[in-house]
Amino acid sequence: MKQEERIKMFNDVFAPKSGEKVLFLVDTPHGKNTDSQVWKDRREMAQYWYKTFKEMGAEAGFSVDILKYEATGMHNALIPQEIIDAVCKSNLVIAMTEYSASSSLKPVCDVEGTITRCASMPLVEKRMEETAFRADYPDVQKHAIAIERILNDAVGAKISFSTDDNLYIDLRNRVAESEAGDCSKAGHLINFPSGEGWKAPYEAAPDEISEFGESKTEGTWPVSYNGELVKYGIKNNRIVEIIGNSKKADEMRKFFEENGTRRNIAELGIGCNPKAVITGNALEDEKVGLHIAYGMSSHIGGKVKSDMHQDICYSKGCPVEGTSLKLIYEDGSKIELIQNAKLRYELLK
Repeated sequence: MKQEERIKMFNDVFAPKSGEKVLFLVDTPHGKNTDSQVWKDRREMAQYWYKTFKEMGAEAGFSVDILKYEATGMHNALIPQEIIDAVCKSNLVIAMTEYSASSSLKPVCDVEGTITRCASMPLVEKRMEETAFRADYPDVQKHAIAIERILNDAVGAKISFSTDDNLYIDLRNRVAESEAGDCSKAGHLINFPSGEGWKAPYEAAPDEISEFGESKTEGTWPVSYNGELVKYGIKNNRIVEIIGNSKKADEMRKFFEENGTRRNIAELGIGCNPKAVITGNALEDEKVGLHIAYGMSSHIGGKVKSDMHQDICYSKGCPVEGTSLKLIYEDGSKIELIQNAKLRYELLK
């Protein structure tokens, strides 16, 4: 991506204005959170974007700062309070981090009278300037709005995986959402590169279970961790069994025992960025198509608070593919939105 293209993208997506305060956030390795070349490259990328914004700000009249904090070690774990305080005083926040800060940024964006808009960019890589960042975002916006509409009316989803496993996700009593690269107004929070619609499953929280009953989410959920397959038994929208005796299965049993809220099925998401590619990087992989998450859902329309939120991706080319996703509606009709592990863009027109 040429510098003039990059600046155009910054203006189109972030729309920095005269008098505004722009803040970049970067997390740093420490202790068990050891450094990697990709992480080093991301910090260099953040410095380059920061310097470019500084040059833009000198001309347009906005200020730019950058803050660093020690990495949390888990996606969507709470970031330090002093960083949150700085976010609250900024107009535009761009978080180019190893671990997602979205769940900490969202409350700032949601508060009444907020001055802040945020872009959360966990795991971002410079190479994405040649893939997902190059999307035609007006078209992506149309796709995302269509997915939001299709998901919003659905009461359930039947998913088939390449492992011959099946999972039903209960989508009752929830509101779908979407985002597609517009971070121009106070209150906006985007995941960048952008392009997805999502819906939190029905979780049978204490304030709704008497009216709607138990969650119907159940089945077997296969997850690949660096090539090692672990299968989760799902009942009532929770991971109730870790199947198998592998080293990773034992590790995940301990992980879920540490905090029961991590067992929550938190999200059904559908990415819709045609320029996104599968590389093993969840930030971009999830913009290709189907992804499912466990852990916290309260920041995306659900009711469960947790100390983490982890997306698992299932598009064509992923270690496990979601070969089919059929959305089910109250009248019994169905739409197969994912077919052969690919999003059917023709249904979004």
